[in-house]
Amino acid sequence: MIFNTPLFYFFFLIFIFFYGFVFLRQKPRVYLILVASLVFYGAWNYRFIPLLVGSAVADYFIAQAIGASTDPRVRKRWMALSLAINLGILGLFKYADFVIASVADFLRLFGYSADPQTLGLVLPVGISFYTFQSLSYTIDVYRGDMEPRKGLVEFTAALAFFPQLVAGPILRAQQILPQMHSIPVPTWSNAKHGFLLITTGVLKKTTADLLAAPAAKAFDSAGSVSLIETWTGVLAFAGQIYGDFSGYTDMAIGLALLLGFQIPLNFRVPYLAVSPVDFWRRWHISLSTWLRDYLYISLGGNRNHRRFRNVMITMLLGGLWHGAAWTFVVWGAFHGLIISATHVLGQMKALAPFIHGNSESDETPAKWVTFVKWLTTFYLVLIGWVLFRATSLASAIDILADMHGFGGALPAAGSVAGTILALTAGTVTFMHLMDLFVLKRAEAFENKPWLFWPVLILIHAICLLIGEPSNEFIYFQF
Repeated sequence: MIFNTPLFYFFFLIFIFFYGFVFLRQKPRVYLILVASLVFYGAWNYRFIPLLVGSAVADYFIAQAIGASTDPRVRKRWMALSLAINLGILGLFKYADFVIASVADFLRLFGYSADPQTLGLVLPVGISFYTFQSLSYTIDVYRGDMEPRKGLVEFTAALAFFPQLVAGPILRAQQILPQMHSIPVPTWSNAKHGFLLITTGVLKKTTADLLAAPAAKAFDSAGSVSLIETWTGVLAFAGQIYGDFSGYTDMAIGLALLLGFQIPLNFRVPYLAVSPVDFWRRWHISLSTWLRDYLYISLGGNRNHRRFRNVMITMLLGGLWHGAAWTFVVWGAFHGLIISATHVLGQMKALAPFIHGNSESDETPAKWVTFVKWLTTFYLVLIGWVLFRATSLASAIDILADMHGFGGALPAAGSVAGTILALTAGTVTFMHLMDLFVLKRAEAFENKPWLFWPVLILIHAICLLIGEPSNEFIYFQF
């Protein structure tokens, strides 16, 4: 069930009727949220509902056992069980075939004939998101950062909460469980902001779908395309994945606000980042902070003089989290390298002011330094998106070569190629201007009902006319 479709609108209207007018107490509302979330998830594939519920039940009782024990060895065993269950489920459904195929390819390098039988399992939608969300709860209890919560239904409803179930943001137990225990009362202010975010998300998703064609031309064409069309395609994919994913999370946060729930921001104008480190503070914030808090810090963080190792492991696993393919592994490794390079350069006395933005020079050079930092960062992010989007490592290398003029003779660009590039760049810029407007001007806009509601209605009408609501969100596959 996709947010920007008539089926979801019908589902949500029925839900909001019962939520707002029939079930007015906390416990019935929790049951309603749970049932609605399972219906929402089951609309995709009902056979995976037991997997979702099973993850919730297992981690709920494991957390209770960890909290009830004072023996460090017993607590560690229960924590190991939670890790084994969650990572085992994720490994089976998402990575088993990848591992089998990779082992077979490795054996072929040494002349061994290998024709393995893969499992061919269907990947449950959203499994990476709710697995990390459930696992964070047992880790928090194990670390003593929170007490185990009473209420299996509350915990299951929090894990299955339908606005963010299939593509995040990844919610921590400390963020969602207190709200599920004492369900907040929706306010008109929250509702207006929720409607604004939903509208922004729908517009981003519609715009992202329009960028799919130039992206596909660069990445999926059988032959070579021109230099300008290659750059257009890479830029188009950068806009497509941003508009698609941040559009989903905007809608998720907006829908939650209509119910009174607060979900943290997941994107903060990431293409304005001025370093790779800054980019990951702005992009998919719920994942980057999860990896930082539960993996990077657990490895030792900056404390054991192995920052490079810890960064690389974290980003490699972050890349693998996105998909079972070597392109994602290399994408993660690439970001690990440029993050590490940022740290190394920042430790050099001569470069530290430019890397960390502490230049004491006059105002004009500082602006140029910022511009160069932004341009370099955005270029590196685009290189990373090639690795992310390419169908294979060989294809990624070919596209990178074409981007830099090393791919041999390329066909001439079409007569409108320059116009398409300009429109693509303008579209990516427009999406970030929308974000800046919501971050800085939303309250003033929401307080002008004579302008607020007509603009929102007009945007939805435009999206309905030019959009393709049947298109799934890119991150559903992760």
